[in-house]
Amino acid sequence: MKKKTLILLADGSEETEAVICIDFLRRANIEVSAVSVGENDVVCCSRGVKIKTDMRISEVKELPDAIVLPGGMEGTENLAKSKKVIDLIEKCFDEKKIIAAICAAPAIVLSRSKVLDNRKATCYPGLEGKFKDKTMYIDKDVIVDDNIITSQGPGTAVYFALEIIRQLRDENVTDAIRKETLVK
Repeated sequence: MKKKTLILLADGSEETEAVICIDFLRRANIEVSAVSVGENDVVCCSRGVKIKTDMRISEVKELPDAIVLPGGMEGTENLAKSKKVIDLIEKCFDEKKIIAAICAAPAIVLSRSKVLDNRKATCYPGLEGKFKDKTMYIDKDVIVDDNIITSQGPGTAVYFALEIIRQLRDENVTDAIRKETLVK
């Protein structure tokens, strides 16, 4: 059965992190849906790139195998304001689904839920002060702690996407995507 992933997007999301994840996960034969958290089907990202989403968060009917939260300060603040986003994160956490957040998203969005309590995580350098005292910040490109994947920013997005693939598929598929995309 094909694994399903939702990429949650709001106005101001970091387009590089979103598009790299969408691209790499689709290459790995993972079903990806871009989900608008706002009222519009088109999200205007942090650098003005517009992404037409596949659905709105109100249309999500079942839990995916993974949810991905790109960064971008304005985007993460918009994600964090949404009760539906926080509820979805916590439901996925309770069901041991993968929760992947990059850049500002671990500090701004995940820290508003219970998922980082007593966990190791990373985020965009300088935002680690936004973590609750129960979260241990690690200054590395990608951190995996059980079903939580966190990463630092646009420059680490490829490694972040590959880790999501490794968790959803396996090492062989991850290596194939790494070779296909010329990642060292």
